Amino acid sequence: MFKVNVALPSGRSEEFSISESSKVGDLKVLVQKSFQLGFLRLVDADHHVVDPTLSLQAAGLEEGDHLTAIVIEAKVSATGIAFALFCCGSDRVVTWGDPRNGGDSSAFHHQLKGVQQIQATSGAFAAILADGSVVTWGNLACGGDSSEVQHQLKGVHQVQATHFAFAAILADGSVVTWGNPHNGGDSSEVQNKLKGVQQVQATEGAFAAILADGSVVTWGNPDCGGDSSEVQHQLKGVQQVQATHFAFAAILADGSLVTWGDPGSGGDSSEVQNQLKGVQKVQTTQHAFAAILADGSVVTWGNANDGGDSSEVQNQLKGVQKVQTTQHAFAAILADGSVVTWGNPNDGGDSSEVQDQLKGVQQVQASDFAFAAILADGSVVTWGNPDFGGDSSEVQDQFRCV
Repeated sequence: MFKVNVALPSGRSEEFSISESSKVGDLKVLVQKSFQLGFLRLVDADHHVVDPTLSLQAAGLEEGDHLTAIVIEAKVSATGIAFALFCCGSDRVVTWGDPRNGGDSSAFHHQLKGVQQIQATSGAFAAILADGSVVTWGNLACGGDSSEVQHQLKGVHQVQATHFAFAAILADGSVVTWGNPHNGGDSSEVQNKLKGVQQVQATEGAFAAILADGSVVTWGNPDCGGDSSEVQHQLKGVQQVQATHFAFAAILADGSLVTWGDPGSGGDSSEVQNQLKGVQKVQTTQHAFAAILADGSVVTWGNANDGGDSSEVQNQLKGVQKVQTTQHAFAAILADGSVVTWGNPNDGGDSSEVQDQLKGVQQVQASDFAFAAILADGSVVTWGNPDFGGDSSEVQDQFRCV
């Protein structure tokens, strides 16, 4: 048996005995189980990561060697029907789900080296590697094939996605697009304008790029916000852009807000425009916007069923610190630690059954159709669609043990 000492940065250490014919990956599994850590890297005395695919001997390990276990964060990205799990800087991506929509990346394993980020459309993945290149796989109609622009994908800093196309921001501030041409995959008509791009936001079928001078360039499906010509003269000094499924909202430097795209999804904010002053942040459901103002109040517009109408709770929306959303409802955390909800009652918009418990709320998170609030005493309160986490009654007694 081969003995190796493995320590955590905290100082905790343990000696492990393992067969000499084992791989480094086998040792890593032992360490993970013993230390109860999900994902980690083993680092040698020279601060080099030990390759888990090598045998102990091939990795140069000797009896009595000391290694350090570095905990790394695992991240998950998802298309409509597939998942991709990776750790930043890792040479391995684990995929599952529908193979035609990104669930099978086996053909690209040899290319996936030093993965930094993975972005997804509804049917394909795009991975940014440590050298700034990009690897794509999945449904070809959703951006899974980037071969036509592969030579341009160098020095990529960020990738954004509509449901059917990708847009990559390069180090020089230019943008490369691919995927369905009608939903943002073809940016040829605005390519000469895409210079000094700082940020890209996306609806279901269109992109909006904020340039260094604070202007905005849009392309893609005009019904999804791809055409901003009617408000282009207003898009100056843009600080941030948010999106519903079919509309955009831009926060300007003076705290005002400009919207465009499908009117029913928040593209028309004319009815509340005089209230949109001192806008600090904007949150969205599928078809509605909510703007948090400097005075802690909230202004909403868009589809009423998705939270675009907050009139019933408007007098309660004071001192709002943060707003979280499901697909069709909003939840606002107030300064006193209480929560106000509105929108589709079945998807989290009605918290009346748990309202007396929502005190001292520290954080609220959301699934597609339910909310979970963490309280100051460590307890958790949930509401919304029970099939999506709105009912936590069966595990309530476990929350105290987390």
